[in-house]
Amino acid sequence: MADQQALDEVVRFTSELIRIDTSNFGGGDCRERPAAEYAAERLAEAGLEPVLLERTAGRTNVVARIEGTDPTADALLVHGHLDVVPAQAADWSVDPFSGEIRDGVVWGRGAVDMKNMDAMILAVVRAWAREGVRPRRDIVVAFTADEEASAADGSGFLADHHPELFEGCTEGVGESGAFTFHDGTGRHLYPVAAGERGTAWLKLTARGRAGHGSKVNKENAVTRLAAAVTRIGEHQWPLRLTPTVSAALTELAALYGIEPDLHEVDLLLDKLGPAAKLVEATVRNSANPTMLNAGYKVNVIPGEAVAFVDGRYLYGTEEEFRATLDRLTGPDVAWEFQHREVALQAPLDSPTYARMRAAVEEFAPEGHVVPYCMSGGTDAKQFSRLGITGYGFAPLKLPEDLDYQALFHGVDERVPVAALHFGVQVLDRFLRTA
Repeated sequence: MADQQALDEVVRFTSELIRIDTSNFGGGDCRERPAAEYAAERLAEAGLEPVLLERTAGRTNVVARIEGTDPTADALLVHGHLDVVPAQAADWSVDPFSGEIRDGVVWGRGAVDMKNMDAMILAVVRAWAREGVRPRRDIVVAFTADEEASAADGSGFLADHHPELFEGCTEGVGESGAFTFHDGTGRHLYPVAAGERGTAWLKLTARGRAGHGSKVNKENAVTRLAAAVTRIGEHQWPLRLTPTVSAALTELAALYGIEPDLHEVDLLLDKLGPAAKLVEATVRNSANPTMLNAGYKVNVIPGEAVAFVDGRYLYGTEEEFRATLDRLTGPDVAWEFQHREVALQAPLDSPTYARMRAAVEEFAPEGHVVPYCMSGGTDAKQFSRLGITGYGFAPLKLPEDLDYQALFHGVDERVPVAALHFGVQVLDRFLRTA
């Protein structure tokens, strides 16, 4: 079990990492190096030999390996990202990069996404060094850049150019899972991620005939684009259940004493009440228009209009997703992937999943561990290129009045000290047995 120093360090590390502003504005506008150096120094103090790697100056990643006792065992990757989304200080109750600790809560950008998990990893590794603990299997620790954008400078770079650092890794754990989900009836659910929808950020381009705004123009690029965007935004995607989502629905239904009729999923979701939030975004593909760009003057019809769409597709449905976009955009609008990453599926009958469940249940015996699929994506997508099966496991025990999901990329992001203590204990137990 993690010692008192580990409990103290996880709080301090979370706060100090928050104070290092690693805001990722996209387009390469970020600098993770100070946070990477901080993490590397903490690892080196624990006797490890961290390697710092960059594709682009200042966009730094850290990788270190802890040797296990069984050289024949597959290695396990434990990863967290160092970058955060930007924060508008005027909207916050505190300075978003203060790392303030007040009334038993750590405040600041990255408190849940995901400098808390970075701090947990560091605290556990250092506790092991003090105790002389060695895990059964090799554990590769990775702190990455650029997760909040394309991951091109982070996990994508590591997977493509430094695969040797992950030799032997067959499984990995990262964000986001094993957090307390309160269902409003007193039950505490702990969803562990065993899948992710694929990422399909799309660029739509409509072309037409430029002309004067006062003239009839049946080849108006803006009109063509608007029609396509409307069709996409109003499209009702069909139900598509992956094994992880089916298992989540079945386990939740059993927990609530409901017949798990997977042929009437929408009705089942209604019966699940607040717990439906864990799965409702992952029973279908989705495509949400998010950005529009056209024209430069009110009385000029432009020859081109552009839109961007945030698309997400479930495991095994990419071809259907592509065909649907072809139909919805029509003959006058072209579309392309601005950024694409694969959908993921992880087995629920693996020893690793069982050990994650057992670790949570040991420290939250009142909790119910359930599988779920992430609606978005993580660095697990890029690491999957190396044959690494990814799970979401960043444990936190949260009070009912804290809306965990709303804190991701939200205002007044914060994490209770007690949640960090729980996370260290659970992560420590899992990794010792993994």
